[in-house]
Amino acid sequence: MERVVVALGGNALLRRGAEDTYEEMYRAARAAAERVAQIAADGWEVVVTHGNGPQVGRILIQQEAAAKQVNPMPLDVCGAESQGQIGYLLQVTIGDVFFERGMERPVVTILSLTRVRPNDPAFRKPTKFIGPYFNEARAKRLEEQRGWVMKADPHGGWRRVVPSPEPYSIVETPVIRTLVADGVIVIASGGGGVPVIEKGPRLIGKEGVVDKDLAAAILAHEVEASVLLILTDVKKIQRGYGTLMPEDIDRMTATEAASLLDRGEFGAGSMEPKVRSAIRFLEAGGVRTVIADLEDAPAALRGEAGTELVLG
Repeated sequence: MERVVVALGGNALLRRGAEDTYEEMYRAARAAAERVAQIAADGWEVVVTHGNGPQVGRILIQQEAAAKQVNPMPLDVCGAESQGQIGYLLQVTIGDVFFERGMERPVVTILSLTRVRPNDPAFRKPTKFIGPYFNEARAKRLEEQRGWVMKADPHGGWRRVVPSPEPYSIVETPVIRTLVADGVIVIASGGGGVPVIEKGPRLIGKEGVVDKDLAAAILAHEVEASVLLILTDVKKIQRGYGTLMPEDIDRMTATEAASLLDRGEFGAGSMEPKVRSAIRFLEAGGVRTVIADLEDAPAALRGEAGTELVLG
């Protein structure tokens, strides 16, 4: 039985333009669950990972609004909280779909930690915007009071920026491998996992954001998946995206993809990290990566939809 890591993008729990409510999140999770169940029904061993940007951002906004009543938690704790929130929704909806289809597959969520290096340059130069917007005066006070790094956001206002260090290993990989080999659908490494550094035998949580696509590539390699399926809200990767004549790409090699990356063909905040992660997975020994629309997930695994990347 082949093994696949299914990486759900932000649209898995919040479609573009949808209101940020529990009902919308549940509906989106249910839609993702239908695709995951079909993949499992087609005979795949499945590990699911997901983004957490909107959800952890909301947690940070809630914390700031209630800061006078309860003590705010650090970002690593908030990231763990978002893993539990999203994992819960996916776990119950996938379980519901299995029950409705008469399938016997246990589902479990693993709160995951991601190893990063303490000397990563990102810790010296934080760049990732998170949390609520502030005016400049409030931002300066927060820098003094909490030691945050604050910058003017291009979209208006001032926000906190945090490091985005490179991940190199998922702590819970041995457990995940054992569970998935026993037929369990495992939800893991949500939002890229909580970044931790090793200090002797201890793991120390760090305030930062791990790129979820890079973490998905590492997870797929470490759990010995043959396929990394990256699901987003576009049908295929395009050459010339955003131009008057974009061209769909059905299949390309890692070498071709790297060349297009170097030419700046893919959006830095959208498709670029997905393509870079696809290449890393292939270079680490993966058989293929497929980038596709969430709705096309089962067909994409069959080679009938999305963009396929292979080594070469």
